[in-house]
Formats: sequence, structure tokens, C-alpha cells
Amino acid sequence: MKARLTVTAAATLALAAGAAMAQTQGVSKDEITLGSIQDLSGPLAGFGKQVRLGMMLRVDEANEQGGVNGRKLTMTVEDSGYDPRRAVLAAQKLVNQDKIFAMIGHIGTAQNMAAMPVQFQKNVINFFPVTAARQMYEPFHKLKYSFAATYYDQMKLATPKLVKEKGAKKVCAMYQDDEFGLEVFRGAEDGLKSMNMAFAEVTTFKRGATDFSSQMQKLASSQCDFVVLGTIIRETIGGIGTARKLGFNPTFLGSSAAYTDLIHKLGGAPMNGLYATMTVQHPYLDEAAQPIRFWANKYKTKFNEDPTVFSVYGYSAVDAFIRAATKAGNNLTTDSFIKAMDSMTIPPDIFGSAEMTFGPQKRLGSNATRLSQIQDGRWKVVSDYMKF
Repeated sequence: MKARLTVTAAATLALAAGAAMAQTQGVSKDEITLGSIQDLSGPLAGFGKQVRLGMMLRVDEANEQGGVNGRKLTMTVEDSGYDPRRAVLAAQKLVNQDKIFAMIGHIGTAQNMAAMPVQFQKNVINFFPVTAARQMYEPFHKLKYSFAATYYDQMKLATPKLVKEKGAKKVCAMYQDDEFGLEVFRGAEDGLKSMNMAFAEVTTFKRGATDFSSQMQKLASSQCDFVVLGTIIRETIGGIGTARKLGFNPTFLGSSAAYTDLIHKLGGAPMNGLYATMTVQHPYLDEAAQPIRFWANKYKTKFNEDPTVFSVYGYSAVDAFIRAATKAGNNLTTDSFIKAMDSMTIPPDIFGSAEMTFGPQKRLGSNATRLSQIQDGRWKVVSDYMKF
């Protein structure tokens, strides 16, 4: 009987030890292992590279200062090629082979959706994914933490504000016919409803489209004076460029998906006047604000290329992780990290991000957004934060 009890006790202890080890995967005495999945070879490879470099800058800074509570950070980045199936394989490698403690700054909505079940099965946190989709914090899951105001919220806040400012009478929309475009459209639609307005004309395009002449002719013939764009880069440039050639010059409003320096770098002068929702300021090397200018030049010196807003997303995601891991103390586990995050307030940073707060049932840091406009070939912040 005693022997049987001893075996049972040993088995219980082994199970407890196994549970503890599983809970602290990616944390050793000297190291915290982090992972990320980026598009390094697909349609968003430019963005993925920038997120990665931004993350590496903050990791290197932390390690130069002794790490987090004495532990150095290591970051392993896998390439999804912006393919959800490859994102699953990447997540399996990071979670099961590299044994990461947390996934940070994973880019893409469908890619995150595909990877999260792999992570959650092993109690691995999905931290600050680079996507403004509601699924990054809904439905609630204790391992989800998101920072980006959703496309829906961005447009629901910004559309009525700008429509009123411009005195627009005929508000129209052109959006990509997929979940991303629909989120932009739905947000703007509900924003208009709040002021007893509705879209006068709506047109769509398929993902990958390059010709927007029929869409813009349709909106021009309807005499739209305000156009909401559910577009990313190529479609924003193509749509507005086509409109200008037609002599069609309404107010154009895009989401944060169109908030990138590539719009004015590739689109040139016709892009002047475009508005987009955003949070962090684009880090121009000659920015008037000294802290941003200093950071941008530090990045340029290290990587020999100009930083972008995606560089800032990567940098800020790692910075937020460091704040929470530091607060969690020397005994860093998934549970202690969650406990730290659930009482966390992250103040505005040098890039002008809105304050973020988290709680036991609050997994989105902030739903606030503000407006930027391309003026003389560069983005300029033109509004304070709007929030519900």
C-alpha cells in the first residue's frame, strides 16, 4: 500500500513539474525566448521586414541594458509569405521546436487566425499582432493582447468628423471586396448612420485589381464629394491617381491600412490631400520633434534604411512586452505575465500613441484614432484623438 502511495505521489509531483515546465516555456535563468511571424517574401514583405527590424532594435537596446530582470531576450522570426498555411507551419516550429514564451507582432489577419490555435494549445501568448482586426481580441481569450484600434472603430469615428468638417453632401465608398474592405465600409456606414446619413454610391473591386477606371467613373458621375477608401497601397494609389486624371477631386479618406510612406513615395503629387486614420507618427529622419528624429536616425544608422510606421509597430510591441515582463518580476510565467498585463497602463510614447490600458476582461489597449493628411508629399497629423 505504501509503495502504491509513493508511486502515486511521485506521479503527482511529476505531473505538477510538467505543468510548471509547460507554463514557463521559453523562460530560463538567463533568457526569454520570443517569436514572430512576418511576411518576408510575399506581398507585404516590405512591411514585414520593417516590423522585424523595429523589433530587433528594441531587443538589442534591452539586451545592452542587461535584459529583463537579468534575462536576455532572443527573437526568432519566421516567414509566412503572407500565406495562412505557412503561418501555421511557422507557428508550429516556433512553439514546438524553438519553444517560445510569446508570439509578438505577427503580421496579417488571416495569418494570426491560423496560427493562434497552435499557440493557445501550448499556452503561448499572442501579443500585439500587426493587424487592426477585431478577432485579435474578440472573442475574449486570456492569451490575446491587441493594441490597434480596429478598422471598424477607426472609420466609425473618423468618417462623421471629417464629413462634418468638409460639409460633404454626397458620401461614397470604394472598397476591396473581402473582410478587410467590409470592415472599413461597415465602420464608415455606421458612422454615417450616427449623423442620419447614408452612402450615396458604393463600388467594390477584387483583391489584386490594378484598374480602377470603371469604379472612379461611377463615383464621379454620381458627383460624390467625399469617398471612403477600403484600400491598402496599390489600390489607394491607383484609385486616387485615376480620379485625378478624370478631374474628379473629392475628399478621400482611408484607414490605417493606407497610412504608409509608400503612398506618397510611389504615388507622388496626386496623393496630396489624402486623409487616413492612424495612431503613431511616421518617423521621418528630419521630423521636427527631436525624440522622433533621434530615434529615426538611430534606426537608419543601425540598418542603413529609413524607418517607417511599421518599424515603430515592431519597436513598440517589444517595448510593451518588456514593460509587462519587467512588472511580472523574477518569476516570469504565463500567469505572472497576464497578471502584470491585466493591471497595465502604457503611457503615450514619443510617436504619439494613445495611452493603453488593459484589464482581466479588456484585451484591446485603446480604440482611439486620429487623422493624418498627406501635405506636400508627407504625412502630417491633423486631428486630436477621437474615441468612443
